[in-house]
Amino acid sequence: MTMMTETRNAVAHGGIFQRIVAGLTERYAQNKAYRKCVNELSALNDRELRDLGLHRSMIKSLAREEAYRTM
Repeated sequence: MTMMTETRNAVAHGGIFQRIVAGLTERYAQNKAYRKCVNELSALNDRELRDLGLHRSMIKSLAREEAYRTM
């Protein structure tokens, strides 16, 4: 019986560890997408942004909305 209990605990901890790693991986991917979006939009000049209907002050909020929505 003791052997079975130890096995269950190991499996339960493995699941938690996998969820933590998956969460960190997802957050890293979201942050990478955010930085890429900010960099690309920041590279545009004011006229190009205006053609897209954007203002420079909107870049970070737009990038955050795009990157952190469900992937």
